[in-house]
Amino acid sequence: MQKPEWLTIPAPDAQHMNSIRDLLGKGELHSVCESAQCPNIGECFASRTCTFMILGDICTRNCAFCAVTHGKPNAPDPEEPIKLALTAKQLGLKHIVVTSVTRDDLPDGGAGHFASTIAAIRKETPESTVEVLIPDFKGQIDPLLKVIEAAPEVINHNVETVPRLYPTVRPAAKYEQSLKLISNVRQYSPNNKIKTKSGLMLGLGEKKAEVVSVMGELVEAGCNILTIGQYLCPSPKHHPLIEYIHPDRFAEYAEIGTELGFKQVVSGPLVRSSYHAEKSFQQLNSKCCGNH
Repeated sequence: MQKPEWLTIPAPDAQHMNSIRDLLGKGELHSVCESAQCPNIGECFASRTCTFMILGDICTRNCAFCAVTHGKPNAPDPEEPIKLALTAKQLGLKHIVVTSVTRDDLPDGGAGHFASTIAAIRKETPESTVEVLIPDFKGQIDPLLKVIEAAPEVINHNVETVPRLYPTVRPAAKYEQSLKLISNVRQYSPNNKIKTKSGLMLGLGEKKAEVVSVMGELVEAGCNILTIGQYLCPSPKHHPLIEYIHPDRFAEYAEIGTELGFKQVVSGPLVRSSYHAEKSFQQLNSKCCGNH
């Protein structure tokens, strides 16, 4: 299929790209922007922001939609949390987004490393807010509690697609397990201080009714923020792209999501989990404060 005009974006500026790459390289850090082939990398790097990816750049799972390398990862770098915090400080980030590869090889799935990273950020840039995009930790509650106790402002976990497509899109994951994680954050977060967030990709063969059903279940689970974007196939070896979704339909899903009860829905062809995350968090915060 020919890529539609609404997915055409300017080529990244080489100077901006190299500047962020050099900074990440000095700290031996990774970004999901590069590893997952994010289409917004040029815009974000030009704004001197990125989404950090901890626990290496090799994932123990092999999801059919994801461009991140699959294989046997190295042991976690114990210095990574402080390296990340210092790099974020150097970039002047006010809202720091951290994700990871899935580490099913680790007893806690890497939750302790997330907690250490949040603590390092608090020490180096105490005025910054923190958003983490976490794996499912195989449904274990103790690892999740480690992350909750570290008290990031936002905990994000993407359901990615509708339940019917999980066997082909996310074969090592379970839809109900991902939904339960969102619910557990709401249940165990002190005074519901931690905002919950999830994301969906469209264009994998899902039906509108299925998308709306997932949106409703996420609201019931206590999800505050939803991101919806277009799936773009990383290579011929990945899950095929079934459909390009028109921007009007993304706008329709945003309206439906608001009616269902999400505090915020960010929906559009180029939207990704951490796209404009700082702006999204600030808008949500102002809404919540306005309600008090």
